[in-house]
Amino acid sequence: MSRWFDRLRSRSAAFIHDLLMLPVAWLLAFWLRFNLGDIPTEQLNVALVALPILLVAQGTVNWLLGLYRGVWRFASLPDLMRIAKAVLTGTGLTFFLLFVFNRLDAVPRSVPPLYLLLQLALLAGPRLIYRWLKDHRLNLGDGQRVLIVGAERAGEMLARDMLRDPQRAYVPVAFVDDRPRRHGAEVHGIPVRGGTEAIPALALDLEIDLILLATPDASASEMQRLVDLCERAGPPFRTVPQLGNLMNGQVSISQVRPVSIEDLLGRDPVALDEAAIRQGLTGRRILVTGGGGSIGSELCRQIARARPAGLILADHGEYNLYQIDRELRQAYPDLALRCRLVDVTDAAAVAALFARERPEILFHAAAYKHVPLLEDQVRAAVRNNVLGTRILATAADRWGVEQFILISTDKAVNPANVMGATKRVAERLCQVMDTQSRTRFIAVRFGNVLGSAGSVVPLFRAQIAQGGPLTLTHPDMERFFMTIPEACQLIMQAATIGRGGEIFVLDMGEPVPIRYLAEQMIRLSGHRPGQDIAIEYIGLRPGEKLFEELFYPSEGLVATSHPKIRVAHAPPEAVPGALRLALDELEVAVAAGDEAALGTILMRLAPPHTGALQVGPRPETREDA
Repeated sequence: MSRWFDRLRSRSAAFIHDLLMLPVAWLLAFWLRFNLGDIPTEQLNVALVALPILLVAQGTVNWLLGLYRGVWRFASLPDLMRIAKAVLTGTGLTFFLLFVFNRLDAVPRSVPPLYLLLQLALLAGPRLIYRWLKDHRLNLGDGQRVLIVGAERAGEMLARDMLRDPQRAYVPVAFVDDRPRRHGAEVHGIPVRGGTEAIPALALDLEIDLILLATPDASASEMQRLVDLCERAGPPFRTVPQLGNLMNGQVSISQVRPVSIEDLLGRDPVALDEAAIRQGLTGRRILVTGGGGSIGSELCRQIARARPAGLILADHGEYNLYQIDRELRQAYPDLALRCRLVDVTDAAAVAALFARERPEILFHAAAYKHVPLLEDQVRAAVRNNVLGTRILATAADRWGVEQFILISTDKAVNPANVMGATKRVAERLCQVMDTQSRTRFIAVRFGNVLGSAGSVVPLFRAQIAQGGPLTLTHPDMERFFMTIPEACQLIMQAATIGRGGEIFVLDMGEPVPIRYLAEQMIRLSGHRPGQDIAIEYIGLRPGEKLFEELFYPSEGLVATSHPKIRVAHAPPEAVPGALRLALDELEVAVAAGDEAALGTILMRLAPPHTGALQVGPRPETREDA
């Protein structure tokens, strides 16, 4: 009730203001006609007699055409257009009525255009002045002086939001923009002081307290360049979310955040064939193993948007499964969602799951992946990564699953560790199964994923929070990186392309030196590498390589319909039965706990690039890259 009353009061005040402006504009038009001198008595009497007609006609038109829907505080071009339309219509109606009343007797011909122009000025002018005063208060307070990088949409919205803040916690003092046409211009009265190369100098000259990067569409390389300039400038800096991540497409000061390592290492947005993905997933029953993990949970988020007939999450971790279950039920209340506590190595539980849910598509993301941890736990690695995949693949074949997508890794190429060897065997298993089953088996191979569980990024963040040091294995180590959402998008895209038997290799871009990653994360935390936080090199851990590979030389990469997805054409399995027998041997060795035999069989199935796979107890090693 109070809200309705406040709205009525606001509209009434604006209506009364406009009514008072009408006689002012009317009499002022006559006064100007007579050169600001005395108005002759006859013309003055006509003007006064016409006032009631003028007020009723123009006031009615103003109300009917919606002049009082807008708020003066936010007066804009649409409001001005409504005013112009109302003034033109009302003026025409007024003089039509006066013509009918007295044929415009004693009304000079110059009065109508003068009256029209004065109305426009007296109705629009106060609105614009009011907004300007609200946006440019003289009381600047003690707010932080802000330099905004980017004078396009995001920067304009940030500046407007800061100017509207009654507390003036932030005071925008200048823009920089690399578009020369913007130089020397103003946005909301704030000057554009040149290109981004001027950031260090302007930060000093203007006594800047905060730099805001209003560049939501900047590439990773561009973001790296801007961050370098901001670090040279000195003041703290923040960025805005990508416009695609904003629900309403609006940017405000409350949404700025620190620059993350994902901003610097991420790539350009992935262009997806949304129609193909929806066609492949919409209305289907989809099972995701490892649904509570980093990759699995993000896959579930993206699959949920495709409106599947059912989404089944299987995971052996109770808490992770609970978390993603709660998140998805809140975000997609109409989704047919089922979460099952299932260990993929439990054949009976897997069989019961397939019998009950009858999935049509399976994304297999359940795997052990921590390289050093698995080096002396070969039995656990083989049992989960190899035999678990075999159990799922057998169930998929038996229950008529249409497509089986294995999430693999670059460590499967010339494996130098137990984890990579197990994933390579899983790839070979899927290729053989594809030749013997109606189910289409494919594998998707990619490198490290930023922020995934067990990855180096969370580790470095924890070490920075503790004051260091950051532990690296080797100064020359490099890794491929992509973000979790990008990886999952490309996995779903590969699923739509796959016809069976393929190993898809995702385009990982250029490898990133781990040393660069560590130094950038230290800088982004506001510290100096080697000074505030130390970096220590502790040597390569068992099973680690300096450089990862995405494909074997014998696997000729072939382009697909998507520029970031290629197919590694591996030679066909020479003796599929031999693989089956080797897997049977692995089962026997797992049951017996014979890790020496497991290591021997793994080396036969996935020959290492250098040296032999070492198994058995190892000395304690420190966490690092």
